[in-house]
Amino acid sequence: MTKKITPYSNTELGKKEQVTKMFDTISNTYDGLNRVISFGIDVKWRKRVVAILSKRQPKSILDIATGTGDLAIEMTKTGADSIVGLDISAGMLEVGQRKVNEKNLADTISMVVGDSENLSFEDDSFDAVTVAFGVRNFENLEKGLSEIRRVLKPSGVLVILETAVPKKSPYRQGYRFYTKNILPLIGKLFSKDKSAYTYLSESASVFPCGENFNNILRKIGFIDVTDEPQTLGVASIYIATK
Repeated sequence: MTKKITPYSNTELGKKEQVTKMFDTISNTYDGLNRVISFGIDVKWRKRVVAILSKRQPKSILDIATGTGDLAIEMTKTGADSIVGLDISAGMLEVGQRKVNEKNLADTISMVVGDSENLSFEDDSFDAVTVAFGVRNFENLEKGLSEIRRVLKPSGVLVILETAVPKKSPYRQGYRFYTKNILPLIGKLFSKDKSAYTYLSESASVFPCGENFNNILRKIGFIDVTDEPQTLGVASIYIATK
């Protein structure tokens, strides 16, 4: 990332610890606020990720930055035998585990506390790895992506869903106004953490989206790298192969 953005300014904690604290704090309101902030469109984006993966028929999937488990739960529709939802925030996972239990999916989905930049899995462990709205929270982006590539099986697929900044006017200007002014306001009104949604909008605005991110994936060693802009360019789905 061109500029290091962190959730809090008055702390000596590193970005990783700050992100953990932030998501622990907002975990119980995260799902509802996400639906409001994205106008529910994030649900459709996750379904597109699942559609992409379904064509590959993966048997084992690692969902990094799984949060409250929305994507992990949706990915059961791929027919995978096992799905691991990993997140650094125990608070988010607690919410996700309740959802998994309510849907009787505990035999398929395992929710695990873990660090995306220091994965505890063996090399070549998963047919597919997914990350939805999580890579911009990596403290060291290239290290996290290298870890993902390490745990992917040969010819395994990585699918990343991440926010992006629209390239065309007036969508670009509208997006910047919304994320700078409206999104943090909604977050302050409904979240216990006033800094969280300011951070989420700022981190999205400086993330190297589009071809810039494609080039980082290629640098790490991924091949067949493509990106698919979503909804006027406010998000992108990145697909890459080991």
